[in-house]
Amino acid sequence: MTADEMGAARWVTEATAGVSPRELPRRLCAAVCESLGADGATLSLLTDTPSRQLLGASNAMALRLEEIQFTVLEGPCISAASSGEPVVAEDLPGTPTPWPLFGASMREQLPEVHAVYAFPVYFGDYVLGSLDVLALRPGTLGEATMRQGPHVADAVAAALVPARAQLITGGEAPDWEPEDIVRAHWFDTRRAVGTVAARRGLGPEEALALMRAQAFRTGQTLAAITAEVLSRPPDAA
Repeated sequence: MTADEMGAARWVTEATAGVSPRELPRRLCAAVCESLGADGATLSLLTDTPSRQLLGASNAMALRLEEIQFTVLEGPCISAASSGEPVVAEDLPGTPTPWPLFGASMREQLPEVHAVYAFPVYFGDYVLGSLDVLALRPGTLGEATMRQGPHVADAVAAALVPARAQLITGGEAPDWEPEDIVRAHWFDTRRAVGTVAARRGLGPEEALALMRAQAFRTGQTLAAITAEVLSRPPDAA
């Protein structure tokens, strides 16, 4: 690791030292932006499974990026978690991506975002989740980000591990707004999937796929579909 690469990872480590578990995801995302010069960052756990969980985002734009991937179930962070390798998507407004639903949603909802870099976050040999960083301008992220990103992701993992049990099983969402979107990722979507599965006689994965399809078809977020499901009377179809 070069001095520059060590510097970015060290920045994240020092910026998050002593931060409480509830504040840690938000501070990690901010520190990642500061260390890499990115315009936004998101952090998710278990991003290659239906039970993936949003931990934090640096701003509303980054949160929307994560919400798109959560809804369409494809995109750089999901591929990074599945492959265990960094994934890059550049010139998003003008170049087709390997993820057609993600690409279309980004052009419609976040046309100002030029590039997304996704890095797997490892815990030993296990992929704990993924880290996304985004850029609004060409050239903001590049080879330096590809060199430093994996080391920054390692620093993120090292900061998360002591709080991991509390974050996953503690029963409380991280301290991040807007609360409705966090709750949709952490609690409500799982409840809504169970409700749809029971009403339709489907398995959980089929029910989640049905909700995602409705979100994409209507242009709503999965959080909005979740809220609709949970607001209906128990005996509604």
